[in-house]
This record gives sequence, C-alpha cells and structure tokens, in this order.
Amino acid sequence: MTISMRPLGSRLVIEPIEQEEVTAGGIVLPETAKEKPQKGTVLAIGPGDRDDQGNRIPLDVQIGDTVLFAKYSGTEIKYNGKKLLIMRESDVLAIL
Repeated sequence: MTISMRPLGSRLVIEPIEQEEVTAGGIVLPETAKEKPQKGTVLAIGPGDRDDQGNRIPLDVQIGDTVLFAKYSGTEIKYNGKKLLIMRESDVLAIL
C-alpha cells in the first residue's frame, strides 16, 4: 500500500498487523477482547531529525519493514478507511 502522507522529522506511519480473530481452540474473539497490536508494517518515514550542525540523521527503519513497537505508543488515525499509527522512531523496539 502506498500513501501520499509524508511524516515529519523522525516519525513513521505504520499499519498495525491485527491479531487473529479466532484462537487456536476455535474461540472467536470479540473486538473488545483483542489485544492492542504491537506489530506493524512501515508505510512511510520522515526525513529524520537534525543534529547540532543542521545535518539530517537518517532513520534506521525503511519503508516495508515489519516492526515491533510499544503497546500504547503512537497516535491512531483513520486514513482512506484504514487504521494507521503515527509514531516516533524511538517508539520502535525492534525490526522483525
């Protein structure tokens, strides 16, 4: 999925990967019982922050990376009917 949104600074736009709606035992989980996602795919990245000399510091993540992030990090938005997160690169815990 490509988006025309361009985040600023060291921010990322992430599409959360939702968990399964059915458990291994066959129990269907309602929306209220689901855990908040902690994995997602990076859709857009900002240009990076600036250092003391005004040079851009490149980001470690790239578009298309699957990342692990803190459970309640980022700001949730709706964009073209999709649920997306905007968060700082520092909220990303790992690249999977």
